[in-house]
Amino acid sequence: MPVEAADRLLEIEIALLKGAGASDKEANIVARHSIDSNLAGHDSHGIIKIPTYIQRVKDGHIVPGAPFVIERETDGTTHINGNWGFGYVVSERAMEITIEKAKKCGVAATTVYQQSHVGRLTDYPLMAIKEGMISIMTADSGRSNKAVAPFGGRETRLGTNPLCIAMPSNLDGPFFFDFATSAGASGKLEVALSRGEQVPEGWLIDSDGNPTTDPAKQRAGGAILPLGGAEGYKGYALSAMIELMSGVLPGLGFGIDPSGRHNDGVFMSCFNVAAFRDLETFKNEVTEFAHYLNTTPPQPGYDRVYYPGEPEHLKTEKRLKDGIFVEDSTWEKLTGLAIEFGCAKELGLD
Repeated sequence: MPVEAADRLLEIEIALLKGAGASDKEANIVARHSIDSNLAGHDSHGIIKIPTYIQRVKDGHIVPGAPFVIERETDGTTHINGNWGFGYVVSERAMEITIEKAKKCGVAATTVYQQSHVGRLTDYPLMAIKEGMISIMTADSGRSNKAVAPFGGRETRLGTNPLCIAMPSNLDGPFFFDFATSAGASGKLEVALSRGEQVPEGWLIDSDGNPTTDPAKQRAGGAILPLGGAEGYKGYALSAMIELMSGVLPGLGFGIDPSGRHNDGVFMSCFNVAAFRDLETFKNEVTEFAHYLNTTPPQPGYDRVYYPGEPEHLKTEKRLKDGIFVEDSTWEKLTGLAIEFGCAKELGLD
């Protein structure tokens, strides 16, 4: 697998997205979010997704330059129609609006529908913590094809339905968590397939409902299981609530649209810490709490205890220094697109 510097991959992504019809601003936003995912160690939402986004543009499922429409709002709430624009672009702007409203009202919430894939949720709440906000965000794939079976079921009915919460602090790396409410994210299965790898036990069942570690079996009628293993009813219930908050509340509905169009719906909220207590005092206490967790004696087999979000911060520092791995199959797709768009020589991919 090639190992490339983040800046070089960013350049490649921007050129390919612009070749597909994205504006310079759209290409830069999508590429930045994508590379940030790779840097944090979440390759499932990184450069591997760029060929998929470009195919969706070709299919008319993503609309470059789509109008951003606020359909309903109050002083503290916003309901947005992304009109099938790039999810990164739509949700970034939506979070900016939510932050500004929370500055005035103390608390603000936003729903978004009809946008494409928003990527890793973390990026948006991280915008909020820089402004002294606690932020919560959930996402649902709307009426796109489902991948997750309800607890006890063997057919898919739910998306992977992620949840992210981030807290402002004075730590070097942010204090947050971001995870799917399924045992594994769909993108991680895509990465495993690309690398010819198996996935951990407890992630998947095949079409007959039997456990499997082969990611190909999920695409052949199998399903991802809810988060929690034997206690998977907890992940299932959380996923169902996120489906309602991020799918039904924005107006996407549930189930599957026969068009197959990917349609991320999101719910995001910001809580202005200064409306509740002194911001710097709170940030200091979050920092102290993280250090308190760090000092926990580790179990056998563990080097130490990390605070939520710390592994991603350390991974980012390492990959900025050492580079990012790209699967051979992904590299071949990128090269093919560069040739198609006439920029292969410019990008050194000829």
